[in-house]
Amino acid sequence: MSVTIRDVALRAGVSKTTVSRVLNGRGELDERTAERVRAVIDELGYVPSARAVAFARGSARVIGMLVPSLAWPWTGEVVQAAVEVAEEAGYGMLVFTATQGEQSMRRFAGHVSAKAIDGLLVIEPDGTLDAITALHDDGLPVVLIDDRGSEPRFPSVSTTNRLGARAAAHHLLALGRHRPLVVSGEPRFGCIRERLAGFVEGYASAGVTLDPGLVVEGDFTYESGQTAAGRALEAGLRFDSVFAHNDVMAAGAMAVLRGAGLRIPEDVAVVGFDDLPLAAQTDPPLTAVHQPIREMGQTAARMLLAACAGTPPPDEAIVLPTSFTVRTSTAG
Repeated sequence: MSVTIRDVALRAGVSKTTVSRVLNGRGELDERTAERVRAVIDELGYVPSARAVAFARGSARVIGMLVPSLAWPWTGEVVQAAVEVAEEAGYGMLVFTATQGEQSMRRFAGHVSAKAIDGLLVIEPDGTLDAITALHDDGLPVVLIDDRGSEPRFPSVSTTNRLGARAAAHHLLALGRHRPLVVSGEPRFGCIRERLAGFVEGYASAGVTLDPGLVVEGDFTYESGQTAAGRALEAGLRFDSVFAHNDVMAAGAMAVLRGAGLRIPEDVAVVGFDDLPLAAQTDPPLTAVHQPIREMGQTAARMLLAACAGTPPPDEAIVLPTSFTVRTSTAG
């Protein structure tokens, strides 16, 4: 059986409150008593549970972050930005992934029920919004990052996906590119639907209707960008540009185009979305819609920490603007 705080208290001849004070450095204690308690903790191998620490402190001083996966480069940037804000405020962070579906969510629910976290940042894994909303309704502070069109009942931080994609369309139109190949993300995500809608609107504003046969669905991976460009070339489709819904797919498409002997940007101009560090490292460097990824993570973390401290969240979602970074993949 695991050692409890009661076991430590009995062996040391003190109250459980005294043990808690030793563990958390709270209250005035006789140093000899504190040393005796610490010696018993070492002797018994007692490891305080998250619940015990949270109870003793009145706060776990830990926030959680739930993400679909850490494999997406975008996710890593957001997590790192949030961690930096949390650590600066003296908080730790527990990161939970949902790569194993229900099993992952059961483990996550166990941590929440043990009160191991004071609040939760979320990049919404599929099918979890109802469960996350229930946690919020039960009193757990929650902030959603990149709401994906979900419009939750709790605070969120997102960006102008639609306007960013419209800027990409206007940029390509200014270059005289009227037949773009669009490598979209998965349309079940609201942000992807917004990017496609904004791009269509940008071309429509110039009286140009996009060819639906040139809209190909990818899955955000390098390989899906390669596949989209490769199949378009094999099918003999005529296109003078590529707009990919993330930088990684754009990089995959560029590799296939260059392998086929096409010049970028002379023959095909390429635009990505996110503007990750990768964008400046492709060959040629990638023009991209700049998503304020780090700012989103920082803003969401500050909102959550304020909520944990009792500050009411803003009434409306925080929407940070995109910008546009022009590089050689379109500028020549």
